[in-house]
Amino acid sequence: MAGGGILVSFPTLVFSGATAINATATSKLALLVGGMGSLWSYRREFATQKRWAWRFGPPSLLGGLFGAVLLLYTGEARFRDIVPYLILFAATLFILQPAVSRWLQIEADTIQRSRFGLTFALFFLFCVGLYAGYFGAGIGILMLAALGILGQKNIHEMNSLKVLLGSLMNGMAAVYFGIQGNILWPEALVMAGGALVGGYLGPKLARRLGPAAVRTFVSIVGLGIGLYFLLQ
Repeated sequence: MAGGGILVSFPTLVFSGATAINATATSKLALLVGGMGSLWSYRREFATQKRWAWRFGPPSLLGGLFGAVLLLYTGEARFRDIVPYLILFAATLFILQPAVSRWLQIEADTIQRSRFGLTFALFFLFCVGLYAGYFGAGIGILMLAALGILGQKNIHEMNSLKVLLGSLMNGMAAVYFGIQGNILWPEALVMAGGALVGGYLGPKLARRLGPAAVRTFVSIVGLGIGLYFLLQ
């Protein structure tokens, strides 16, 4: 419903003895399976997002691949230093999204007609994909914040597009990590089973709670994730 699954899977794998890179790679595969379950559950809401999906899919795929390559050739420590600030910024944007959208008077059809707006959105999604392939904590919050500022208003429709784009990012990263031999397959299969169940049931719970409750939950999770990383 709000992303952040890697914040549970990553430390769990590290505490069990996995390297940071293997923990990240294994989490990508589990998150991919969970995303597929969520996308199926969100298939009704996704019907209104197909145009955005075709536009945002390619940069998401490329970003996820380049981020995975970057992780294997550079260390994690430097990037993790800025992770809490990115997440806290995204969570703050999401909390303020209704007021910001009214102030800027941004509508989705206006953005679609704006060459600059679409260019910025494509570049932003590529950057999110780059981060997703590299580590990925809070990418759901980053995407929800971006979609909100772009004029999206229905939290469930936003979630359906977020799930697809996140799956593309994690999918490309998982394929690359699998080819490079960085996935711990026994752990990945166990986690994937749980992620599939959670991915399918999460959207159903989100619909029962309603948009306001989901928005509040996302904001709290985002701030909590950011503060957790900030205090480490």
